[in-house]
Amino acid sequence: MIRTYDRSDADALISIWDKAEVLAHPFLPADVRNQVRRDLRNLYLPHAETWVLEVAGTPAGFIAMIDTEIGGLFLHPSHQKQGLGRQMVDHVVALKGPLEVEVFKANKIGLPFYTQYGFEIIGEGTFEPTGDETVKMAMPTT
Repeated sequence: MIRTYDRSDADALISIWDKAEVLAHPFLPADVRNQVRRDLRNLYLPHAETWVLEVAGTPAGFIAMIDTEIGGLFLHPSHQKQGLGRQMVDHVVALKGPLEVEVFKANKIGLPFYTQYGFEIIGEGTFEPTGDETVKMAMPTT
């Protein structure tokens, strides 16, 4: 089941982020992780359009949207590689149409996921706090 975010979900989603993020971004230093964790609670979750994926009545993942850009997509590691990430993206595509996302080039989970889904690289960038390279990806509009 995919439902809208409620403030009471914050602790569960941050726990999911903690477990999934370290697998996707092992190259990020602890101080950056700690800042993002604080921002997740205080900025991102309250201000993004966030959808929560539940498995057996418990949050298992989430997708946070800023307009048509995926700000974050995280699944608890025990629920990865089961098509649930695709379900969350499909849910948002049905509501918003083609999406965009920015992904670290070194993200060995996210980059292949978005590529397999059909996103295409449309630009490159840099994550200012660390200098890590990113790619901007978009779904084809045709």
